[in-house]
Amino acid sequence: MFRSLHPLKLLLPTLLACNVAAHAAEPMPDFSRPAAARGFRVINDGVMGGVSSSQLAQSAGSLVFEGIVSLENNGGFASFRGPVTIPPGTRSLRVTLRGDGQRYKLTLKAEDNNAGPQYQAGFVAPPDWATVSFSVADFAASFRGRTVEAPALAMHEMRAIGVLIADRQAGPFRLEIRSIAAE
Repeated sequence: MFRSLHPLKLLLPTLLACNVAAHAAEPMPDFSRPAAARGFRVINDGVMGGVSSSQLAQSAGSLVFEGIVSLENNGGFASFRGPVTIPPGTRSLRVTLRGDGQRYKLTLKAEDNNAGPQYQAGFVAPPDWATVSFSVADFAASFRGRTVEAPALAMHEMRAIGVLIADRQAGPFRLEIRSIAAE
């Protein structure tokens, strides 16, 4: 005897394929395009009582991350984060940036939320435009500022990317990012 399938069960494989195709088509952030900054937001130490401040802005074909890090109220960090789709097989990321000579960290997270570890790779922001490469080996797992044990970084599984300034660097900062590319 033949059983009829529910119409949604027939559509499910098609819907899943469309979702995967749309997800895979998202580009790496190219901040020379203003739309690339949508979905990115600042996350400062105010979430823990600190008073650091920062903002994101588009300027001259780049994303500008600037503000003031304050150590008051046990604070000391400013960051931003947003969605990313990193292609399978990616072994490194190339970030075109310039800044103020301070130490920053490129961050990757499996989910765009405050739960779970993030993977961090440190860099010093050069004053002139430069492209900095980050391999899988450059990243270390961290949770709320402390190194933690975590699964090995699989870049294609990361869904959020951002930048953090911390390490007791009080005062003003400014970093510009033009693009992030997968290799």
